Amino acid sequence: MAQLKRSRDRVIAGVCGGIAKWLGWDVTMTRILYTLLTIFTAFAGVIVYIILWIVMPEE
Repeated sequence: MAQLKRSRDRVIAGVCGGIAKWLGWDVTMTRILYTLLTIFTAFAGVIVYIILWIVMPEE
């Protein structure tokens, strides 16, 4: 399996693009799902996003 890396196809930091590429999903759908998940989990997704931004290496 490929290594999880931030994508150069980015809106903010490339985290959702990297996750989409790693899972083989559509980037737009991944961003929509991540946004919905963030809203429905009382914005815990923002903290996870920042952590992934720091931890994930760039492509």
